[in-house]
Amino acid sequence: MSSNTFGNIFTLTTFGESHGDSIGGIIDGCPSGKKINIDLVQNDLNRRKPGQSKIVTQRKEDDKVEILSGLFEGKTTGTPIGFVIKNKDHKSTDYSHIKESYRPSHADYVYEKKYGNRDYRGGGRSSARETACRVVAGSIAKQILSNIQINAYVSKVGSISINKPHTELDFNNIEKNNVRCPDSSTAKEMEELIMKVRKDGDTVGGVITCVIKNTPLGIGEPVFKKLHSELGAAMLSINAVKGFEYGSGFDGTKMRGSQHNDIINPDGTTKTNNSGGIQGGISNGMDIYFNVAFKPVATIMKNQESIDSEGKKTSIKGRGRHDPCVVPRAVPIVEAMAALVILDYILINKSRK
Repeated sequence: MSSNTFGNIFTLTTFGESHGDSIGGIIDGCPSGKKINIDLVQNDLNRRKPGQSKIVTQRKEDDKVEILSGLFEGKTTGTPIGFVIKNKDHKSTDYSHIKESYRPSHADYVYEKKYGNRDYRGGGRSSARETACRVVAGSIAKQILSNIQINAYVSKVGSISINKPHTELDFNNIEKNNVRCPDSSTAKEMEELIMKVRKDGDTVGGVITCVIKNTPLGIGEPVFKKLHSELGAAMLSINAVKGFEYGSGFDGTKMRGSQHNDIINPDGTTKTNNSGGIQGGISNGMDIYFNVAFKPVATIMKNQESIDSEGKKTSIKGRGRHDPCVVPRAVPIVEAMAALVILDYILINKSRK
């Protein structure tokens, strides 16, 4: 299996499966002499880990990161940073009933057809458990990007959404509720919907909005490595993501150029920010903001038609512990992937000077 490495200069290679002994990764290209607070890394992992509230999967994992190399006396050494996270609460028997069959809209079928075999325990390598490794690397990247603020939050669950732009929201409220929605009244509605969906044995999707402040002007490339295309690729690599839009996104198609154009002020800022902080693939110094759409989780507690490994029709129903809605736990993952892209591009710019 290839394509397990992300990044150009600041790279992350991950390994491990959902129900294996452990998951982990190697971060390479990290500048030396950077102070890293492992408690902050652990805090980001705690935001992603299962079992943290009543609206997420009840799998109980400490998700305690163990740094193996690359840090000495609290600072990066410039050598590869190796780390592992032990899997403790895996119940493989919850998946024995799908050993010879496939969950609709899950990677089960295509994995087996591509590789000739699959790890059916929790989805193996296709499981979102792998994203814990991204959170470790992204948290380290965020600390190196100390002057750049990256905040993600849940802006929509099902048909319930925040009806305010990010400029009117207080990001200090994101962690004050289980949904990670900065608007308390909307968060309550979202949580009620998720609980109802869980009771029905079903799942629901949602949208995460991410805002990046203080990005320096001039990062990104003008043709094939545009900043927004790399952010999009990063987000679309996250499990269950079905869409990415930045700036005005699809709403921009409803506007005329005279409405959509961002007028430039004498100081280089713009009066509006329909561009989403990126023009021609290059950052312009304004806030970068984008939306990430997540589908409903494929594993549901309802009977569904499917096929088995011999192509025969069968019926399948999920068992065990699963998220009724993935977006509350995916917030730190979106932040992590954004941080990896931004830091990588800043290092690319420095390498050319």
